[in-house]
Order: sequence, then C-alpha cells, then structure tokens
Amino acid sequence: MASRTLPLFSCVAHNTFRSHMRLFGSGGGNGLSAVSGAVSGGVVGVVGAAGAVGSSHLLLDRGLAVRPFTSGKKSASASSTFVQSTSFASLPLSRSTSSRDHVASFSTNSHDHSNLHQPDQPDNSPDVHWDFTEANYDKVAEIVARYPSNYKAAAVIPLLDIAQQQNDGWLSVSAMNRVAAILGMADMRVYEVATFYTMFNRSKVGKYHLMVCGTTPCMLRGSRDVYAEISNHLGGVEFGDSTPDGLFTLSEMECMGCCVNAPMIAVADYTNGTEGYTYNYYEDLQPGDAVRIIDSIKDKGISSVKIGSQTRGTCEPKDMQTSLTSTPPGPFCRPLIKKEAEQKA
Repeated sequence: MASRTLPLFSCVAHNTFRSHMRLFGSGGGNGLSAVSGAVSGGVVGVVGAAGAVGSSHLLLDRGLAVRPFTSGKKSASASSTFVQSTSFASLPLSRSTSSRDHVASFSTNSHDHSNLHQPDQPDNSPDVHWDFTEANYDKVAEIVARYPSNYKAAAVIPLLDIAQQQNDGWLSVSAMNRVAAILGMADMRVYEVATFYTMFNRSKVGKYHLMVCGTTPCMLRGSRDVYAEISNHLGGVEFGDSTPDGLFTLSEMECMGCCVNAPMIAVADYTNGTEGYTYNYYEDLQPGDAVRIIDSIKDKGISSVKIGSQTRGTCEPKDMQTSLTSTPPGPFCRPLIKKEAEQKA
C-alpha cells in the first residue's frame, strides 16, 4: 500500500503555535500573524544556549516530523529558547497507512473492532433504544455516588462494564450513548474509552467468550498449541470468529497477569446477563485440558470447571515446596517450635 503525504500543519502544530505565539513580537521579522489561518508562518523550534538551532525533530502525529531547523530568527524575547523558521515541510508518513479495520487487527483483543458504526449490525445504531434495567440502575447510582459531582466521568469504565454485561457481552452505540447521558459526557468521549480498552467488545460475542493469552510467557509454554486444539475442536473457528450456534467466540488476548501459570485462557460468561456474569481464568493448560474445559462448559455450565490452575494450588510448586529438581542445599530454618517444646519440658 502506497504511503500518503499529509500536510504538516495539524492540530498539534496549531496548538504549539498558540502556546508560543506570545514569544514573538510584532516586529520580530516574519511574525506569526499569518499562522492563524494559513500555513505560511513559522515553525517553533528549540535552540541551544548559544543560540544555535537544535537538531532534534519535533514529532507531530505518527509518521510526521519537522525537518531539523537550519535557519531562523530569534524571538523578540531575549530569554526565549524558541525560534521561527520561514517554511513548513510536508514529509511522507514513516509507514504505510490503511483503513481502521486493518489497524484494528493489531489490537490486543482480536475480537475488538474500532469502527464505531457497523452497518452489518442493524441493532448497533443510535436509533435503537437501549437503557439499563431497574436493577442495574441501582448499581449505576451506587457507583456514581462514589465520585464528586464534578467528576462523574470517572465512573465511565464501570458503567460501560455493566452495560456490556447487560447487553450480552458487547457495547452498542445506543448503550454507550446512554452511559454518556448519565455521566454528562460527550458521546465521543465514551466512544474513545470503549474503543481503547480491549476488554470492551464492539462486536457481538457468543455466550461464552474464550480468550487465549498469546503473550511471550504463554507462547513459550504452548499457547499456540492450545489455540490450535481449541480452533480444531470448535470446527475451525479462528480468532475473532464465533461458532455457528452462537455459544462460543474465540479471541486472542495479550497478557492477563498469570505468567507464572502459563499457558492460560480466560472465559467470560454472558449467559445470564449481569447477575450471572463471570470472568474466570484457567491456567497451567495442556491442549487437551482446554478441550475438556470447553466440553464441560457446554454440557454442564461454567460452574462445573475448576477455576485457576488445573494441576496445582495457586502457583505453588506441584510436588514439593521448591521448584528445584534436586534436594535444596540450604540454609534451612531452625526447628524453633521443637526447641521451644523441649525447653518447656
């Protein structure tokens, strides 16, 4: 895909000009009078103590940079460290760009799609009515009450979490709009949160959301084999896909904090809405363990499966109080309890 050349004068650059405009006097050469509406003013740069222009780039947005400044005029303020240049540079992006759908494939959740409106989902529209249940409104009120009235927006993540649980595991546009209305936020601010955090799903998922950790520790311990076994067992579904019966969705997640018990998967249960919602870890897996867990969930429900490590207690060594393969060389603890008993006798 070909690279694109974009104009350098972005909103980032404009803010830079506004914040430093006071450093330039009306008689300071080219001035900044033409900057407010056109790309004909100067570029703000940094100079050293001796007045020489620094060679560092000023990065503006991904792939955009100002070429090293080679000429410029000191500002009207003698103590200022800023200069202005007489021209802008428009540089190619440092790498090819593509559509948001393609960029979303780099997300840490393989099921997450960042595009806000998805035409293939007619119920994902701001025109579709959505609201919290009465029971969930009680939870919403309790959460919002934890924050000062002028900081209600701090509750956006827990409210989105409740909305996702109620909405069978995904966030529709109307659900996000409802959260925004309750918190007095602009809709776009809520969209930004929902599309940034990968635990929020912007597409429908199955009743059970299977998430395979693909980060380095799990990968080294066999997570790719676990994924391959799950995919084959579910009829060839890949990351981001759901089974035809809508029961399982398979996704890849990045580190979920159980590296010591790698490899692991997480399963989110959306079968009973908010009241029955669970999010459990299953650790120390062999490929066959993952298949057994899935079959047990399908036949008997989520409660039929042991949570956590499948082979040991928490992250303790499996057979003894050491991870060494031979007898520990010491030092050993003194038998104080035995010694105390002997003294009392």
